[in-house]
This record gives sequence, C-alpha cells and structure tokens, in this order.
Amino acid sequence: MHSTQLCDVLRNPPLWDYALALYQRPGVADACLQLQDTAGADVCELLWRCWLDHHALVPTEQTYSTLDEIRAWQAEVTQPIRYLRRMLKPRARHAHDVATLRDHLKEAELLAERETLRQFQALSETLHAVRKRRADDASLTMQLTRCLTIHEPAQEAALATLTTQNTAHHP
Repeated sequence: MHSTQLCDVLRNPPLWDYALALYQRPGVADACLQLQDTAGADVCELLWRCWLDHHALVPTEQTYSTLDEIRAWQAEVTQPIRYLRRMLKPRARHAHDVATLRDHLKEAELLAERETLRQFQALSETLHAVRKRRADDASLTMQLTRCLTIHEPAQEAALATLTTQNTAHHP
C-alpha cells in the first residue's frame, strides 16, 4: 500500500471520529480512565492503537522512537490541565466561578487531547510508521499493554473491555 492509499484508508474514519465513537461504547470510558489512573496509560495512545487495529495496522518499530514528541505534549500540556481540573472538583461544588473555571479547563483538556489524536493520525500517515498486521503480531491486548507503566491483574478486565468493544465497534 503506498502512502496515498494509506492516508485514504486512515481517514475513513479519521482517528478523532473513531476515538469519540469508541469512547462512548459501554464500559470503554471507565476502562480507559482506570488504565490511565492505575496503570499510567495515555488514553489517546490506547484509542490510537485501537484505531490502527480497526484498520488491521500496527505501528512499526521505527514509530516507537518517534512517540516521544507526542508523549511530551501530553506530559507538558494535557496532564497539567487535567490535574488542575481534578484539583478544582471539590471547590467547584460550592463556588460558581470555580465551576466555570473548571468547565473551561475541561474544554482545554479536550482540545489538548484532540491535538494529541491529530498528532497520532499525522504520524500514522507518514511513510513507514505503520504496516499491515501479520498473523504473528501481538494481539491488541498485548499492544495496549505496551501503553501501561504498571501492569497488574487488576487491569485485565479494563483491557478486555477495550479490546472487546473495539472488535465490536464499526463506525
């Protein structure tokens, strides 16, 4: 598959649309947030890997070295916004202005995540970033496990939910 064909395939559906639809499926949001909060997973990276799997693609080994820029964006932009939003939650219950600020932070966090997904899509459309999945490639569950900084048996149910819903998801 040459790069023009690959871009056409990856834009149907684009990562943002796919991620939104998958995230709304039963149990996916909870599974993603559990993996984020208990295992250090980046939800955007989990959704990116599911999207690639949907297209029967996997990242190449070369791609892993280029993920640092996207991960830096998440660490420097998205995570601090998320931290502030979460920190304000108790205060927002009792203070209208704090609730408004928290809502703005929620919007900013979503925009930062959208930018992350745009970066993942752009990376995927570059030459040699992804390849067709082969029979001997790791399963989606194993690929998702690569996103975890801590992997414990407690995360297996969340990984199974994400994998099952991705398999059943056809936007």
